[in-house]
Amino acid sequence: MDTLDFARFARHSKPGPRYTSYPTAVEFHAGFQERDLIQALARSQTEVPLSLYFHLPFCKSPCYFCACNVIYSSSERKKERYILYLQKELELLKEHLDTGREVVQWHFGGGTPTFFNAEQLERIIKSIKAVFSNFAPDAELACEIDPRHFNYDQMRVLKEHGFNRLSFGVQDFEPVVQKAVNRLQSFELVREKVELARAFGINSLNFDLIYGLPFQNVESFQHTLEQVLRLDPDRLAVFNYAHVPWIKHTMKIDPATLPTPSQKLEILRFLIAFLTQHGYEMIGMDHFAKKDNELYLALQNKQLRRNFQGYTTKKFSQTIGVGVTSIGEGLDYYTQNFKDLKAYERALDEGHLPVERGIALSAEDRLRKEVIMALMNNLELDFGAIERAFSIDFKAHFKQALEALKPYEQEGLLSMDAHGLKTSPTGAMLVRNIAMVFDAYLDKHHGDQKFSKTL
Repeated sequence: MDTLDFARFARHSKPGPRYTSYPTAVEFHAGFQERDLIQALARSQTEVPLSLYFHLPFCKSPCYFCACNVIYSSSERKKERYILYLQKELELLKEHLDTGREVVQWHFGGGTPTFFNAEQLERIIKSIKAVFSNFAPDAELACEIDPRHFNYDQMRVLKEHGFNRLSFGVQDFEPVVQKAVNRLQSFELVREKVELARAFGINSLNFDLIYGLPFQNVESFQHTLEQVLRLDPDRLAVFNYAHVPWIKHTMKIDPATLPTPSQKLEILRFLIAFLTQHGYEMIGMDHFAKKDNELYLALQNKQLRRNFQGYTTKKFSQTIGVGVTSIGEGLDYYTQNFKDLKAYERALDEGHLPVERGIALSAEDRLRKEVIMALMNNLELDFGAIERAFSIDFKAHFKQALEALKPYEQEGLLSMDAHGLKTSPTGAMLVRNIAMVFDAYLDKHHGDQKFSKTL
């Protein structure tokens, strides 16, 4: 990797979307309802494959860094009840969607998916497979894992049903950091669960790490990374902690314990150098993968894609989100289920798909989505490809955006010619900033505290 200019990166750090979608989730609105989703499903193109996302929302206790939509409960009754409602939603989906279409991706997210025991997980999986049965031979079946709630029987069920990728929530191995974020899990515990997965032939393992947590510094994070190397995952997602307690009230972290922006920058500088030195390549703005991993190979071939489940090597798929708060995505819409469990249940009891909000994409939205996602995925833009796909003159249509990019070009953060643009290594770390110039909605959020900073 070429030399990264961290000082320049820090100067450009500002709040901005992560662009897991465009338009972003803050544009979803209650005007998009069940009828809109039904119409969108009806016009779905049958040749477009499906990606399935199932939200299993329960956790025993809050992790103070977490911004996910979670329900804190240890009640077996609530979990059993939730399974029944997942089954109700699946039955309703059958009425409006061709569930025989090819499935290329299936993701269990949460919450803590493995907070459901092995027998419960098996019932959930069998219910899903009774509705969606056409899985591609190379389909990616993934589950998020909390090492504190993961055992042999759960692993057996996942393996028997074809799961081939696990993502372990590690965050940091230092006890003082773990205590501050209410997530105690020793290296020995994580190693035991990683070995369990490998004993079942699961070779694709991701670790989630976070920098910017309480009491972290370069020395402590080096210790965490050294322990990560001992466990040898093939992928890493290293996220920048965004402290937004006004949005997520469970972020009970003393701000005085957090690293300063300059300290976070030093941690980031170190972790990039350390990981690249030890065989991992940077993917996008926050992922790392070994050179023989399909994520890295997809990036080299400009075939990487990004959705609400993260980076994927699969071609565009229509995401069907099932469960409370789940998000679905089609070519021309996004939809989100109710976040409130009672509202979710009430809709299903009344025979309705539990749509709380969403957005129908205009032609302009679809164009800008393609531009922004091309940048986020592959760190470059091919103007001609966009022109052919949307019958536009790129330079005329995006004259204002291209003007806004000139300062980035002058600073060497990107290069631009008649055919397209490409980020520099430092510019790749600022790809959110670069993508923001193509976002038609950002101006109305000026001054709002809706987005995390790029650093």
